[in-house]
Amino acid sequence: MPVTFRPAEEEDTALLLTFIRALAEYEHMLDQVVATEAILKEWLFDRKVAEAFFALEGETEVGFALYFHNFSTFLGRGGIYLEDLFVLPEHRGKGYGKAILQRLAQIARERGCGRLEWACLDWNKPSIDFYLSLGAVPMDEWTVYRVSGASLIQQSGEGAEQTQDWEELS
Repeated sequence: MPVTFRPAEEEDTALLLTFIRALAEYEHMLDQVVATEAILKEWLFDRKVAEAFFALEGETEVGFALYFHNFSTFLGRGGIYLEDLFVLPEHRGKGYGKAILQRLAQIARERGCGRLEWACLDWNKPSIDFYLSLGAVPMDEWTVYRVSGASLIQQSGEGAEQTQDWEELS
């Protein structure tokens, strides 16, 4: 059965959260998910800082991608950063992951983007092998850094009274 796609809409917020939690469970990070339907609705559909779509087998959502635009100063153009790609375990091996990445590449080309990039956990050998088979190149000379929670508040110059709120979110 050929894969089809549909964009995520506001009424899909609960389904998106279900996919996010399933991905987090696969990555052994479920305890780190603090997103709620309300938070996703605000950031995806009110503020529109990211986009998502579903891969469908017939009428059933079997995978999803969540992505946003970034920018390369070296290329002088935007790119797409894939935050999450997930295919339900019972639907793996049917080409849905490859189809999702192909659809993202199409979106990037349609929008004039210079690249599509993402991160992958070092232990996730099945995904790494899959990405390499598609011609993706690891960025071995780069290390990702993150400032969040109390460190983000400290770097922003805000007071310590804000720290507790952020520690609950990080």
